[in-house]
Amino acid sequence: MMKLGCCYYPEHWPQDVWADDARRMVDAGLSQVRIGEFAWSRIEPQPGVFNWQWLDDAVEVLHGAGLEIIMGTPTATPPKWLCDAMPDMFAHDRDGRQRGFGSRRHYCFSHAGYLEQAKRITRAMAQRYGSHPAVVQWQTDNEYGCHDTVQSFSPAARDAFRVWLAARYGTAEALNAAWGNVFWSMEYASFDEIELPNLTVTEANPAHWLAFRRFSSDQVIAFNRAQVDILRECSPGRDITHNAMGFYTGYDAHDLSDDLDILGWDSYPLGFLEMFRFSDAEKLQYARQGHPDIAAFHHDLYRGCAANERWSVLEQQPGPVNWARHNPAPLDGMVALWTMEAAAHGAELVSYFRWRQNPQAQEQMHAGLLRPDGADAPALAEVTDVQAKLEMMQAKGEMAGDGGRDAALIFSFEAEWMTQIQPQGEGRSALWAAFDCYTALRKKGLNVDIVRPGSDLSAYQLAMVPCLPIVGDECLAALEQFEGQIIIGPRSGSRTQDFAIPHSLAPGGLQDIIRLEVTRSESLRPGLVHDGGTWEIAHWLDHVEGEAQAELTAKDGTPASYKHGKARYLATWPSGAVLDEVVARALADTTLKTHDLPEGLRIRRDSKYLYVFNYCAQTRDIPSSISGDPMLGDRRLLPASYAVFAL
Repeated sequence: MMKLGCCYYPEHWPQDVWADDARRMVDAGLSQVRIGEFAWSRIEPQPGVFNWQWLDDAVEVLHGAGLEIIMGTPTATPPKWLCDAMPDMFAHDRDGRQRGFGSRRHYCFSHAGYLEQAKRITRAMAQRYGSHPAVVQWQTDNEYGCHDTVQSFSPAARDAFRVWLAARYGTAEALNAAWGNVFWSMEYASFDEIELPNLTVTEANPAHWLAFRRFSSDQVIAFNRAQVDILRECSPGRDITHNAMGFYTGYDAHDLSDDLDILGWDSYPLGFLEMFRFSDAEKLQYARQGHPDIAAFHHDLYRGCAANERWSVLEQQPGPVNWARHNPAPLDGMVALWTMEAAAHGAELVSYFRWRQNPQAQEQMHAGLLRPDGADAPALAEVTDVQAKLEMMQAKGEMAGDGGRDAALIFSFEAEWMTQIQPQGEGRSALWAAFDCYTALRKKGLNVDIVRPGSDLSAYQLAMVPCLPIVGDECLAALEQFEGQIIIGPRSGSRTQDFAIPHSLAPGGLQDIIRLEVTRSESLRPGLVHDGGTWEIAHWLDHVEGEAQAELTAKDGTPASYKHGKARYLATWPSGAVLDEVVARALADTTLKTHDLPEGLRIRRDSKYLYVFNYCAQTRDIPSSISGDPMLGDRRLLPASYAVFAL
């Protein structure tokens, strides 16, 4: 059964409240508590001088109450004495300015001295608590990349980048040829001449940027692996996790998860709605609920990244946050809905951030399950209620399991790096193409798996490639062997490994699947559209030649999509009604059961249950295509409510 937990910071509170806090956690149905990830200055107040007693006492109090502990390594917050002793450990921003002390995440991943310090404190904690029966899991660091910190433009990063390039390319001549550096006289005589790509007069070579993005991701993976190796040595048998973030692509989470047992992520649906590229209308419509696909998209993204599909929510928003442009409170019921939706997608844990709202420092306006005075905050009752429902469902049989693999959505973090480096049209993002494709599939009531390129597709009837500039051999082979329907989006197969246009033109190797070549691409400004009646070609237009036949054509004769055999090519940006139309046509060529869901309604199946979630601020009726009476909830769903049907 999925567990519930919370994030707790005993160092923030008097020791005489710890036992009562632990008791109340258990009374609320929580069984795991996450601690330690920001406590370096209390653990080691002076170099080499450790103060373990307070943390020993906290562990014993929590253990005595029956709580399991996720212990965090504190490397996201190096203390002042360490920063003063090693002033060149700070990261530099894109403008070359050194960052400073006073918040968090101020280190550079490439600094060898800081890596040694991170390994030292990790080993000290693992030796102290690695065999404690309460410590069931370790979390490395905290939110790698938060506050735009994966890319560092420091001298340490420059030097490490040169070493990375030498290992990848062997010679400067090979690098020059791969990058096309004869253009603008950018050729290098040695790797020691290569600078970081941030301070060029105009845009740097996109191949230079892509190499730096790959390098920066690899530095995160290496930093994380150094901690994982120590934790596995000193604390065998414990799972290791990390908390990834929403709509964040600074490093490759597929690579990160290869070293972890469980991949976690931090779910803040209202904050993400406000801070990311949703329309003003959507921000108003879903202001207190979150867009209906924000949480689910990340559940399925990180489940697809995780080894053995083991994943969790390590931070769940329980009320207003403090960091968005505007910070409304969720509708009554939304915290319970978000929790049940995580269960529907197979989470092992939902941990609420945080147990008690802190009256001081940067997050004092961030809600918790308790108010700053210790009284119950509104979400606590929802947590207790949803825990009781989860226990009832568990009593009826196993909850989690494969509920059917309908559609696969192929996504690469590298694809998003490339569309950030060379968008070619404002806002043309591989990440958001994937999100829009995910939404189009979910509106039809489908289970969607977000998978890495090259994954086995044999369990699915539909595979979507929203925007994948580099299509590797494994990905191409998986698509060629796939017997279901394929939808390929623009820019897919349009670049080589070193950011060059392939000799065969786009979609490169995918031409074996969809017989066409892209001869010209346009990005279209707002208002410049080709009208298709109920849909339109907007934002992007590929002109193509080849055997594939135009399937969807605008009134002026401009094709929006092409079909050849099992494959369709979307020649415009995958969003809006034109995407819905192409998806509908592809689904008509499958035997998948679909549902026409009302606005704001979403469903998910696991092996035992079908879940229906109402993200609207209005009451919604469950469509008749879903038969029977729910075991939880009603067929008429109030705002921010859900129903569960036994299968």
